[in-house]
Amino acid sequence: QVQLVESGGGLVQAGGSTRLSCAASLSIFSINAMGWYRQAPGKQRELVAGFDSDRTPRYADSVKGRFAISRDNVKNTMYLQMNSLKPEDTADYYCYMYITSRDYWGQGTQVTVSS
Repeated sequence: QVQLVESGGGLVQAGGSTRLSCAASLSIFSINAMGWYRQAPGKQRELVAGFDSDRTPRYADSVKGRFAISRDNVKNTMYLQMNSLKPEDTADYYCYMYITSRDYWGQGTQVTVSS
């Protein structure tokens, strides 16, 4: 059973930084597509950042230049470094990985940015 466990987030002041982690229960060395979505109250889930099947990182326009996605194939962990946070970044953040033809999701972690 594949498990993705998220950590990080919490309450952050506007302009501050935080880092989310997504630890997988298996080796991610050969996994290409993975990333982060977020869902704010009353809004649809949106892709924040992700690695394409060719491992090219891509970002939503709203976070370009502020967020950075990375991966550590030794620790089997994906990260989302979030800088210059804004109140509109407040949301539940979910990691996903595309493994053997299906998506697996983390449990979600809340990020609240206070103004």
